Amino acid sequence: MVVLALLVPSLMLGVILMLGRYEDFVLPPHEAEPEPGDRPAGGLSR
Repeated sequence: MVVLALLVPSLMLGVILMLGRYEDFVLPPHEAEPEPGDRPAGGLSR
C-alpha cells in the first residue's frame, strides 16, 4: 500500500507532463497578436 501511495502521484505528474509535451508537438505554433498599443486608438483608418 505504501508503494501504491508513492507511485500514483508520481505517475499522475508524469502523465500531466507528457500531455503538455504532446500538446506542444500537435498544435501549430500560434501567431502573436498585436499589442493593444500597436493598433490605432479609434475610428476608421483612411
